[in-house]
Amino acid sequence: MQIRLWNNNLKVRLLGEALFNMLFWMYFPFITVYFGAALGNHIAGILMTVPPIFSIIGSLLGGALADRLGRRPIMLLGASLQTVMFALFALSPSHWIDYAAFIGIGFGGAIYRPASSAMVADLVPVEERRQVFATFMTANNLGAVLGPALGAIFFFQYRQELLWSCSFVLLIYFIAIFFIVQETLPAPAKRTKPTGSIFQVFKEQWNGYGVIFRDKVFLVYILAGVFALVAIMQLDLYLAVYVIDYVPSQALFSWNGHSLMLSSTEILGWVLGLNGLLFVLFILPVTKWFRDWKERDVFVLSSLLSGIGTFALGLNTNIWFLFFVTIIFTFGEMVRSPVTQSFISRYAPEHARGQYMGADSLQFTIGRFLAPVTVFLSSWLQPMGIFSIILLSALISVVLYILLFRMYEEEKDAAEQRPGL
Repeated sequence: MQIRLWNNNLKVRLLGEALFNMLFWMYFPFITVYFGAALGNHIAGILMTVPPIFSIIGSLLGGALADRLGRRPIMLLGASLQTVMFALFALSPSHWIDYAAFIGIGFGGAIYRPASSAMVADLVPVEERRQVFATFMTANNLGAVLGPALGAIFFFQYRQELLWSCSFVLLIYFIAIFFIVQETLPAPAKRTKPTGSIFQVFKEQWNGYGVIFRDKVFLVYILAGVFALVAIMQLDLYLAVYVIDYVPSQALFSWNGHSLMLSSTEILGWVLGLNGLLFVLFILPVTKWFRDWKERDVFVLSSLLSGIGTFALGLNTNIWFLFFVTIIFTFGEMVRSPVTQSFISRYAPEHARGQYMGADSLQFTIGRFLAPVTVFLSSWLQPMGIFSIILLSALISVVLYILLFRMYEEEKDAAEQRPGL
């Protein structure tokens, strides 16, 4: 499905999210290091487990309201909240206000994402979704190429200017959504309007999620995703701490007696930049290569590569070895991303698509809640101990994905046989 044939809603989202992510990757990978330097790794590890709790609430609320109020108003709410929180971060006089603003940014993003993903599913045919989601993944990672390398300089030296830039870009994006993006909520759902007090509305949303969380297949899917993402999410958590604390300054390359020396912080920027570059260059080809693979096999391969690749980081501190294993765990992250979104958009019933998208994001928010435990434990364990825990988490996800698709096939077989009984 060529971009020029896309609905205007998708084109606005593609451009807006690409611009924002370019700035996002200039600050986000360094947040843990920033709070660790200010408050200590022990406290930072604890603090980084709190924002995902707010993200869980935001995802559930955003997904439920997207099915009731529409995709567009919830996207506007999420974008406006992030705009305000970035401005607060830029104006903040203390690390604790920085932390509160960081939580608010995550909360706004969590509200926005389920409605945004549901809008793609509303507009794109099932057979095209994996490719469209991959295109969004490419755009979102364009900024991940240069962002971390530039952020290693700008975040620590020109933080306010960077944060104001994020706020400004989000404000422009909010305006674009308001004037250009049209509602896509399926017609039957549009007739369902919130009634009664705000408490009753939240109660209705919770009851709706109760139905989803009694879906055993979906619960195993979420649990498998959580363990897989504990490994994948270390890129801006323990990996950042490990590179800065344990990887020495070294030459990227030498020639004629001269060499390009990189500090630990700059090496981290290069590793993150390589991760983003690989996504930009290969997410679409990889999506095509694995188009005919079973979803189970893609998920299993992803967990194995991300777990083994991350574990291998602790085996050597040479910069070129770090680049090599970065390719391995990035490939693991890359193959799962489009499949995850296309799987849940197909699995979810149309009338509850927003809620399922919101519940699907739980694997990311719970994963983000658990992943910082590695930073917390780093005060007591050596790097190989931490990397072993990460590998174990990835292997658990492999087992759960195999169980998931066995349950899924049994459920489909039972549903096919039921009419004939």
